[in-house]
Amino acid sequence: MERIPMTAAGYKALEDEVNRLKNVDRHEVIKAIAEARAHGDLSENAEYHAAKERQGFIEGRVMELEDQIGRADVIDVSKLSGSTVKFGATVTLEDEDSGEKKKYQIVGDVESDATHGRISLSSPIARAMIGKGKGDTIEVSTPRGARSYEILKVEFV
Repeated sequence: MERIPMTAAGYKALEDEVNRLKNVDRHEVIKAIAEARAHGDLSENAEYHAAKERQGFIEGRVMELEDQIGRADVIDVSKLSGSTVKFGATVTLEDEDSGEKKKYQIVGDVESDATHGRISLSSPIARAMIGKGKGDTIEVSTPRGARSYEILKVEFV
């Protein structure tokens, strides 16, 4: 069984989602199914079929999340240190063409969210950064072509 690396915050987010699905969404969908059943003929009852489909989605998501929680390898980022990029590092990069600066934290696959600055350990940009340090240049293939970035800062927060 393959372990899934993640931060403590990512682990908590998974637990919170499971709790919401089990304690809120599950009860709401059961109520919706009961209301739809009260309308009579189930064969042509779109509300009933939609509620049953939602119930299937919720149960599938709960099983998926519980599997991920069971295989989680929680890494406490606050106890990490060093000057090279590794899991949990927050890295400030500068695009060598545009001069634009970006800040990313390297996290596990299940908690990545590029819009919030969290990129997956298995993403091309994270793989290019692993083992590098401040002042190093990395090159990453993107849909818009190859991009070069300079690592400005490596920190563990």
